[in-house]
Amino acid sequence: METTVCKAYYKSPIGIIEISATPNGICGLYFVKKELPHGKIPDILQTAVNQLDEYFKGNRKEFDLKLDIQGTDFQKLVWNELLKIPFGSTKSYLDIAKVLGNTKSLRAVGNANGKNKISIIIPCHRVIGSNGNLTGFAGGLDKKSWLLKHESEFIQTKLFD
Repeated sequence: METTVCKAYYKSPIGIIEISATPNGICGLYFVKKELPHGKIPDILQTAVNQLDEYFKGNRKEFDLKLDIQGTDFQKLVWNELLKIPFGSTKSYLDIAKVLGNTKSLRAVGNANGKNKISIIIPCHRVIGSNGNLTGFAGGLDKKSWLLKHESEFIQTKLFD
């Protein structure tokens, strides 16, 4: 049985984002080269577009969206840990492996992070190497760097308001 997937697009400061949803929730968020034609935008996608706009304007730290997360049990464990990384913070792959109870699962954590289909909302950009270096991001390290800087600047600005 095929699941209907609807798409919407958001023009962010760092590129066009394609957001996909099934009737069960948001199932994808990717940077794309161009916007494709689409029909009426379902409410869940319009809400996602609105929340992304708030995020990029610095008015939203957490997303409140129903998600349709597809992956293995281990991937879902990793992605749930990503959801716990606070806005403006980072964790290493090793940090996440430790929380999951197995420091030897470092590569598996990295692999699961790389398979995250709902970037930004499930904040895989907040995961860095143990040495503090930026590593892997499907949208590119330039976008990962921008997102981390954006969150960091927002936190600093709010401290002085």
